[in-house]
Amino acid sequence: MKGLKPEDIKIILATDCGSTTTKAILIEKRGEEFRLIVRGEAPTTVEAPFEDVTMGVLNAVGEVEELTGRKLLNEKGQIISPAKGNEGTDIYISTSSAGGGLQMMVAGVVRSMTAESAERAALGAGAIVMDVISSNDKRLPHQQIQRIRHLRPDMILLSGGIDGGTTTHVVEIAELISAADPRPRLGTGYKLPIIYAGNVNAREAIKETLGDKVDLTIVDNLRPVLERENLLPAREKIHDLFMEHVMAQAPGYRKLMTWTDAPIMPTPGAVGLIIKTIADQEGIEAVGVDIGGATTDIFSVFQGVFNRTVSANLGMSYSVSNVFAESGLENVMRWVPFHMDERDLRNRVKNKMIRPTTIPQMMEELIFEQAIAKEALRLAFIQHKSFATTLKGVQQQRTIADAFDQSAGGLTLVNMTTLNMLIGSGGVLSHAPRRQQAALMMIDAFLPEAITRLAVDSIFMMPQLGVLSTVHPKAATEVFDKDCLIHLGTCIAPIGESSARGGKEEKEILAYSFTMPDGKNVEGSIKSGEMRKIPLGLDEKTDIPLTCKASLNPHRGFDLGAGKGNKIEATIHGGVSGIILDGRGRPFILPTDPKVRVQKLKEWMLALDIYPKEALERL
Repeated sequence: MKGLKPEDIKIILATDCGSTTTKAILIEKRGEEFRLIVRGEAPTTVEAPFEDVTMGVLNAVGEVEELTGRKLLNEKGQIISPAKGNEGTDIYISTSSAGGGLQMMVAGVVRSMTAESAERAALGAGAIVMDVISSNDKRLPHQQIQRIRHLRPDMILLSGGIDGGTTTHVVEIAELISAADPRPRLGTGYKLPIIYAGNVNAREAIKETLGDKVDLTIVDNLRPVLERENLLPAREKIHDLFMEHVMAQAPGYRKLMTWTDAPIMPTPGAVGLIIKTIADQEGIEAVGVDIGGATTDIFSVFQGVFNRTVSANLGMSYSVSNVFAESGLENVMRWVPFHMDERDLRNRVKNKMIRPTTIPQMMEELIFEQAIAKEALRLAFIQHKSFATTLKGVQQQRTIADAFDQSAGGLTLVNMTTLNMLIGSGGVLSHAPRRQQAALMMIDAFLPEAITRLAVDSIFMMPQLGVLSTVHPKAATEVFDKDCLIHLGTCIAPIGESSARGGKEEKEILAYSFTMPDGKNVEGSIKSGEMRKIPLGLDEKTDIPLTCKASLNPHRGFDLGAGKGNKIEATIHGGVSGIILDGRGRPFILPTDPKVRVQKLKEWMLALDIYPKEALERL
């Protein structure tokens, strides 16, 4: 890093080369803190006619130059570094998902144990996992060989067996890979990178089987013993090989790699890194989601364990029909407070697939699109919960029944009661016309319990901040908190069976008292099936969320994390949507009667000011 100490760094330039757009941000130290100054973007130039990713980078940086008046490029079109006066930058860093990102296959002996650990390692490094091969995946050897040949991944991660255990099965998988003689996706003149992270006793046999045909790298075992995962060595090696092989083959990346002051990271890996950094620094449990056109990525940190899943078939444009097919018409329509003709509905979905860049022009279209987003997020989160588990194959507590059921190991780590923060990102959340729409989409999809802070990434700069956290954690966390996140507020949702069905059975479920920053007291209660918004915004000078002291008294049968009926005192953070009181109960069940359901949806939308009152009354 040019020999600069962190305290010498005042100006930071960062880019994210996406599949369609390259985004550049300039961060500057103002006084004692780092702040985002400006953002520029330009089309990514990885494909013909340019076939040089650096052109898109220079165009995005050129826009930053124009907006700030700061000279960042010299006459030769190179980034000026280090900074002097009103010229240049102290460090330049980048992430990338251009050219389809990092595409991997993983292989392991047992699907639910070592193969799943390998999948976790690959996903955590920012890869798209194309397929998982295992001894017990019910495919015949020739089918597995054909699959490996057909997919042409960027690299393969092979694992299997605990240290000192049997070597037969993992060597058999290596023989399958050898028989397939796989070719890499990019670059025809080099060998496919394969990482072996399995039983140490099988290393020599693996070298003999694969050594000549592929570029073999050996790292520490992913599951050295049954009770422990050791994912870091494999993840780090994936990053290294991503740079050396995948990036080096993509047009213009060799040049870009000579410009950056830290290794280029896959975009999802960088997003995961900033969420993990924030969770560790603040000692909180967090969930982050990035909902795109084709995929939905979910990141979580629970009990200090980081997990990431990619729902490759759930997105808002290219994959929108998959969301519809997977959730079903009824599940999407349950969030829509008016009747829609089924044929019209399906036509809208198809139009979105054909024209993925279109945005809703009418209120009905916006409500419908946000209903689909809720389902995409909900389904992706179900998938994430089933993957973010304690180690499978390790018995938690053994009973006679468990002796016959190995799946008893592997309880989900995701605990909505202890979740402190939920962060949303991606067009449908970051660019919602009203911020409270993003808040309600996340509440309806994730159903947070007890007390949970909500935020969205304002302009999708989490990738750049993720890679920045590797070279300057202080700058990354300050910009993340002050400029990247838009604090929406806090959701307070008592756990317990509520009734959202309407009618006489609605009863009080929570009494509250908030001592506001100006000393005023706001008191009241919410009934079963009711939602309410209490204003508590941001500090006008600093944009930091205001806080208030809360006394929350759930009625008998309801719980806010301290047990049923137990009162709690807490500090509540505000935001642009304030405090949202959700009395719809957990588990949450929508009314089945269509008239009652529409009435309740409109009630909640009016209470939280989600859509204009006139528009809702017209529907």
